[in-house]
Amino acid sequence: MRRMVTPAAPLFLLSWCSSLAGPRRLEINQRPIIGILAQESQDQDLILQGKTYIAAPYVKYLESAGCRVVPISILLPGGAVDLQTSSFAKIAKIFYDLASKAFDAGDYFPIWGTCLGLQILITLTAGKNLLIKTDTENIALPLNLTNAATSSKMFQNFPPDVYKALSAEPLAANFHHFSITVQTFLENEKLSKFYSILSSNTDRNGVQFVSTVEGIHYPFYCVQWHPEVIRFQWQLDMAFPHSPHAVQVSYLLADFFVNEARKNLHYFPTPEEERAALIYNYNPQYVPTSSYIQVYFF
Repeated sequence: MRRMVTPAAPLFLLSWCSSLAGPRRLEINQRPIIGILAQESQDQDLILQGKTYIAAPYVKYLESAGCRVVPISILLPGGAVDLQTSSFAKIAKIFYDLASKAFDAGDYFPIWGTCLGLQILITLTAGKNLLIKTDTENIALPLNLTNAATSSKMFQNFPPDVYKALSAEPLAANFHHFSITVQTFLENEKLSKFYSILSSNTDRNGVQFVSTVEGIHYPFYCVQWHPEVIRFQWQLDMAFPHSPHAVQVSYLLADFFVNEARKNLHYFPTPEEERAALIYNYNPQYVPTSSYIQVYFF
């Protein structure tokens, strides 16, 4: 029996990501497809173009590591929506539940959350919103790595010099107004049993917040920072790291998650349906007044 995930649901990754595959079942999927959940437009510049969107850097980020992308209209991406009442949150919960049940049944179903994606996944796991306001907009920081980072799936294959640079250089670009503190995370039994903290950071006011986590049992991965901006966004007034180590970090994390997607054997029933679902059917628009510069609208 063929296993499928239909990406035609009206919803967005990533940044939340789900994976689909090509027409043949393989031990390792050589034709991975990752679904990115679109999100509701908030800024006026975006609303004028379309009701939902996916920022192009997320698409480029994943494609650069050897996969194709399917938009799930409405890779949980970064952005600003209500974590409990928005369509984005409701649809993210559907996929969160499906991915958890699939994994329990032996179907490897990885999810990645960036920024808002981390926040929504943390909220879904905890069953409530535990975020607090932090001064973390437009700042690049080195990661305060935990002991768990060395053996983590996300970082364990980093070259020694790149891994060292994570905690020595400001490679993590932060663009968020809310965070979950390390103390709150550790005091919440649901979170501390579900995720392992790989790194933390401190905001401009000294508040220590969680910046990287990965699932202890489930293949769920979250970063509060933005690895995709390093290679694909160039605004001079934004804290986008572009050093050689930063570029390597961006690629290594994209490569890591695409390799996770290769463990998923979902596929479309026909090549025609696959082609119709791909993001190639849409053209990104140049929106110089937005923070993303290039955006797909739906």
